[in-house]
Amino acid sequence: AVNACILFLPTVDGKQLITVEHLKSPDGVLHPCQQALVDCHGSQCGFCTPGFVMSLFALFRSEERPTRQRIDDVLAGNLCRCTGYVPIVHAAEQMYDGGRGDRFAEREPETRALLESIQRTETLALSYGERRYFAPTSVAEFATLRQRYPDALVLSGGTDIGLWVTKEHRDLDTVLYVGDVAELRRCDVQSSHIAIGAAATYTDVLTVIGRYYPDFAEVIRRLGSVQIRNTGTMVGNVATASPIGDSMPALMALGATAVLRRGDITREVALQDFFVDYRQTALQPGEFIVALRIPIHAPRRLFSTYKISKRFDQDISAVCAAYSVQVDDGRVSDAHVFYGGMAAVPKRAAACEDALRDATWTQETVNAAADALDQDFTPISDMRAGATYRQLVAKNLLRRFFLETTSDAPQTRVLNLAE
Repeated sequence: AVNACILFLPTVDGKQLITVEHLKSPDGVLHPCQQALVDCHGSQCGFCTPGFVMSLFALFRSEERPTRQRIDDVLAGNLCRCTGYVPIVHAAEQMYDGGRGDRFAEREPETRALLESIQRTETLALSYGERRYFAPTSVAEFATLRQRYPDALVLSGGTDIGLWVTKEHRDLDTVLYVGDVAELRRCDVQSSHIAIGAAATYTDVLTVIGRYYPDFAEVIRRLGSVQIRNTGTMVGNVATASPIGDSMPALMALGATAVLRRGDITREVALQDFFVDYRQTALQPGEFIVALRIPIHAPRRLFSTYKISKRFDQDISAVCAAYSVQVDDGRVSDAHVFYGGMAAVPKRAAACEDALRDATWTQETVNAAADALDQDFTPISDMRAGATYRQLVAKNLLRRFFLETTSDAPQTRVLNLAE
């Protein structure tokens, strides 16, 4: 399931496109997901219904009977202002009652054969006046095109770029699409690191990252809906260089690097050195990100990342924090502390790290390190949060990290404000 409104037409080349109009059988019989919505009274005004239907259809075709939590996650990208979600959730549960067979399943072998027969091996090149679109199928060809058109826009999931067109009405001159390069869609686990290709979606990387860094995976799950995670990429998040990109603090705290290529020349840059100013990166003209490499640390190294936003799911961060701390015999031997939303770039908290290193891993040390954040950041106030709030949250997240890594289980208490 993807958001059609920000899907660029050429990116569906070679794919099967299914919309709500395709679900009903030629004899008028509704698809099980449609019939379940009817039976459970899951539609009122009908404006949002096609989106819910397609989310349910994608779930029906892709997964066995899901849990309630999974249903909620799948439907989180669809908004309804009339019915409420309970009857729609009931429909998601009921649509499996007759089994998972449908006419799409019956035709799957034929569909697969047809799709395989039309796959390209050469670059798709389109033009309209001075506007050009290229979709190469190899890294080498992409590198050649990137050098030939150094000012071209690199397109992957389009979750940002699509809004430039639909909301800002921009015309895009030259576009280079990475999504058809198989080598860039890979997400591999090596002996020392996780390698994430430029075209690997959040959906592709979620399970792999969750295997090593579960709370990082949870931040990824919260950064967008299923539809967004099915198209958006972590490399794209990094390349936009937004100071509130949710993945950057965690990647930097883990010591991630970016593999860059220009022509036949590649180089590797520490991600903490990749962001040079607001929305500016270390990329040279004609250069692009091939992959990210995330080190796999030993389990005894303490790591966590947190996202604070007004709405828990699918909201832009006010503050995002990540901590990677090595504690040996009760003393901090190494500390990496990074924040997003606190400066013009995702930034290292150097003074905070200095206050932690070579100190005992205690509440007193953490309180001193939290106070040192005043030297590291002078946040701004905007629509997402005030400067004072951001500074306080940044300090308290560090304290939370300490408590969660030194307690057997997280504890919640109710503060009596009258005391």
